[in-house]
Amino acid sequence: MSSLIPNPVIAQIAILVNDIDKVSQAYANFFGVEKPPIKITDTADKTQVEYQGKSTQARIKMAFFQMSNLQLELIEPDEHPSTWRDHLNKYGEGPHHIAFMVEGMKEKISLFESNAFPLQQKGEYTGGRYAYFNTMNELKVVIELLENDRNEA
Repeated sequence: MSSLIPNPVIAQIAILVNDIDKVSQAYANFFGVEKPPIKITDTADKTQVEYQGKSTQARIKMAFFQMSNLQLELIEPDEHPSTWRDHLNKYGEGPHHIAFMVEGMKEKISLFESNAFPLQQKGEYTGGRYAYFNTMNELKVVIELLENDRNEA
């Protein structure tokens, strides 16, 4: 059996929260570090977010803690339809996804879908793109693929 993700290295673990200010301060205190800045994702015209195959205005507040071997992401979603909002409503605060860096996003989406892991949400960010797959039944967490653009020199 071949791996859906060659050389899998977890790049990120994300946790959904209702109050990012409160939870990011709690993690900063826990780790003994400064509270990271809270960022808000770009608007839909830039992110081109699609959830369940439909465009959405969904945005999130996010904070990142860079650990030695991976990134811990905190996410507070807005009220618009998204994997984040639906997951938070259904399961409450806690783990949402594990992310892996990949190359060839279009091919990876096809590969995941052909292995019964449907694309749940996708979008763009400055310097790359992401895709979430419905892997909850099998893996008990959502899988996210991240693809950064290459800087050709």
